[in-house]
Amino acid sequence: MSKATTGMLHHVELWVPDLPRAVAGWSWLLGELGYVPFQNWSDGRSWRLGSTYLVFEQSPALSADEHDRCRPGLNHLAFHVESRAMVDTLAEGAPRHGWTLLFPERHPHAGGEHHYAAYLEDADGFEVELIAPETPDESHRSE
Repeated sequence: MSKATTGMLHHVELWVPDLPRAVAGWSWLLGELGYVPFQNWSDGRSWRLGSTYLVFEQSPALSADEHDRCRPGLNHLAFHVESRAMVDTLAEGAPRHGWTLLFPERHPHAGGEHHYAAYLEDADGFEVELIAPETPDESHRSE
């Protein structure tokens, strides 16, 4: 485990309406991103990468049965990926694991001409953005 420093994200907890469905999609994606299973209990699972972990819980205290990323609250989680090739591979494999590619008509530049990313949504409406690093010629452009 890497050493935590002040200001680093400790964990994010997502309450999901259907834990088995969430685990099916998220375990694939998080595994591809280098996360490893961390905790496992009757109503939840978590995965860790370094000192940060993500929790998925089907809490009995849920006040609704669906997530809407357009309401106040969490819109999406954004993850670095190592390359454009990895963005492409994950976007291509995502549907087999319950994910939908958002903005397919603008993929992989839905975030702008110089932003190479895949925007995915799971079966419960949670969105992730998978972002490739800038290429050397992009990092030296002036805006």
